[in-house]
Amino acid sequence: MKGEHQIPSWKAGYMVDTIQGQLNGLSAILVTYQGLKANVLNEFRGIIASEKVGGKCRVVQNTLIKKAAAQLGLKGLAEAEIHGDTALVTGPDPVALAKAIKEFSKGKEQMKVKMGFVENQLLDAQGVAALADLPSREVLLGQILGLLNAPASGIARALNAGVAQILYVLNAISAKKEEQQTT
Repeated sequence: MKGEHQIPSWKAGYMVDTIQGQLNGLSAILVTYQGLKANVLNEFRGIIASEKVGGKCRVVQNTLIKKAAAQLGLKGLAEAEIHGDTALVTGPDPVALAKAIKEFSKGKEQMKVKMGFVENQLLDAQGVAALADLPSREVLLGQILGLLNAPASGIARALNAGVAQILYVLNAISAKKEEQQTT
């Protein structure tokens, strides 16, 4: 491709393998970083690698991303139009990645989201922005757990109420029988 440097084939193969390892089973967001100073890019890498995000950021050639994606069977990413400088940001939680990128890129016009690849779906920049606006994984799990617990607790209350009513009726019948026997 025009503007891309030629890499010896042995090194390209190694890099494709490395990119495959970074893509395999993880979410990916591609960002542009042109004009960003090296120390700022390293700061970004540190944020992505933090325990909170648990990801990796690697500057890679677009052709190598597409080749690695094709070899992994990630058709949408392999066929995507990728231009310019690209940093590949991957991690297990797409929401955490998108949030970290959104937060870091505030006020930095040099860093922009190109696209994302989540659950075999190619997302445009707006799709990645929508991910960043979702609640965190922990909050979503808590909400789901709350929804799952709501019917169970409702059933338990109904059963307890039913048992209490049955006991009330049985006690009333027992009291009435005792009353009839004494008269």
